[in-house]
Amino acid sequence: MSYLEHFSLSEQPFRLTPDPEFLYWSKQHARAKAYMESTIWLADGFVVITGEIGSGKTTLLQSFLSELEDDVLYAVVSQTQLTPTQFLQAVLTEFGFKPFNKRKVELLDMLNMFLIEQYSSGRKVVLVVDEAQNLTKKVLEEIRLISGIETHKEKVLRIILAGQPELRDTLDSASMQQLLQRVRLRFHIGPLDRREMREYVERRLSVAGRKKPDLFAADSFDVLYRFTGGVPRLINTLCDTALLCAFADEKKLVESASVIAAAEELNWQEHESNTGVYDQLRQLEQERNSQVDLHVTRIEVRADDETVDVLTFPLGRVIVGRSPDNEIYIQSKFVSRHHAQLVSDESGCVIEDLNSTNGVFLGEKQVKKYRLRDGDVVSLGVHQLIYHDLRNATIAEDNVEDIVRNESDDQDSAVNET
Repeated sequence: MSYLEHFSLSEQPFRLTPDPEFLYWSKQHARAKAYMESTIWLADGFVVITGEIGSGKTTLLQSFLSELEDDVLYAVVSQTQLTPTQFLQAVLTEFGFKPFNKRKVELLDMLNMFLIEQYSSGRKVVLVVDEAQNLTKKVLEEIRLISGIETHKEKVLRIILAGQPELRDTLDSASMQQLLQRVRLRFHIGPLDRREMREYVERRLSVAGRKKPDLFAADSFDVLYRFTGGVPRLINTLCDTALLCAFADEKKLVESASVIAAAEELNWQEHESNTGVYDQLRQLEQERNSQVDLHVTRIEVRADDETVDVLTFPLGRVIVGRSPDNEIYIQSKFVSRHHAQLVSDESGCVIEDLNSTNGVFLGEKQVKKYRLRDGDVVSLGVHQLIYHDLRNATIAEDNVEDIVRNESDDQDSAVNET
């Protein structure tokens, strides 16, 4: 009897090969996918998705690609240790060309003509680069240049870069500022938390044929988290080994003892997320980013003259829509799944319509992209978003304090003169 029969499974639940059917939609994964989908709505879509090794980036990409409409053409480049010329050849090969033995200028001309032809035919073109952390700065510069190919109306190539955290570090370097300015959205996929890890394990077991979420004992999940830190690939490896250990011991239930035995067999130590060193590094990073995390934007959501939600956000981008993965979630048939985005920067906040069905309105005027002023009311269907710049409130408070302080000083001076 195999362990599949022993545990009432129809297939292996913890294989390491990417399979979109097994994808667990954590909030992070749902948001990352929403960002990738935004490349379809936005003509100049350029998205960067990063994550630790084994965080599920490749599986997420496969899920995204499997759902594209017929009017979207895509190329996937995953062999990324290439020269600029080899990279262009790889892209054109994915689009069906035979671009070998050609000079770089000829390759660029082929790609330019292809993109313009697809645009003229009403098709969208997406370039996906996986394992993008291996790209040289010269290739990244080539990507920046081809991202600028455009007609007289709009850009014609959408780009998604996916890679490990080193990609994030590379893009943040001073030499990459021009490329970074082209990036519309960036998102980093972190590890699952304890609750998500349990849901992840039970989701994979369910897809693999287990009818009830009772194969792993409650005490096993704490041990799983200690050794995996919530990283999906590590969870898969440890769970699969724990199943084999429980099967060898003729147990019907995977308890903590089986997980510990599996970790010992793999010669694993506790994951770095459970050590003091990691906590110290995380605290330092939080302190370093504390200024960035200050909330500068407040959005009041109203419907039928009643406030239904009040949310605040730091600098950066948030998506508004009826899909639960949005930062501003509005349950309404008049609101599109991803309806609009709000981008808060040093100058204030810009709202931009993401090709929604019913549009974005400021009063009676429909707007595509608009820089908001404090107190502006924007309508999305039957809902209103009221924008407030929290920095104005801070300035006002500072002014009041200055006035009170000055009055107090004046009074003290008067007393002294008397």
